[in-house]
Amino acid sequence: MPKTVKINNESTNHLCGVGVTISIIGGKWKPLILWLLLQHENRRYGQIKRFIPEVTNKMLSQQLKELISDGLVTRKDYHEIPPKVEYRISEKGKTLDDIIENMCIWGIDHMSDV
Repeated sequence: MPKTVKINNESTNHLCGVGVTISIIGGKWKPLILWLLLQHENRRYGQIKRFIPEVTNKMLSQQLKELISDGLVTRKDYHEIPPKVEYRISEKGKTLDDIIENMCIWGIDHMSDV
């Protein structure tokens, strides 16, 4: 019998953890943000925005907040003028390294199909 998992206050049946994983890291921007933070110790908001210029400020802020809420990214506010905030991958987020790396490899291998 499938395990019932509660995601965003809705009960969902999953035969495996793929649905849970996709609900947390899925979407257009989260995997790119995670990949960037896995490659670099920390990044400021502007550096992330320059890496993904197509993302709107509103969407980037929302995606970062969700990644922080899910425990995959941490945010450090230095309380300086001008404001300085850094984002870094958390220990939990580091456990996604193999998944994100395999997504990268798969994408490179199938780039010509697009």
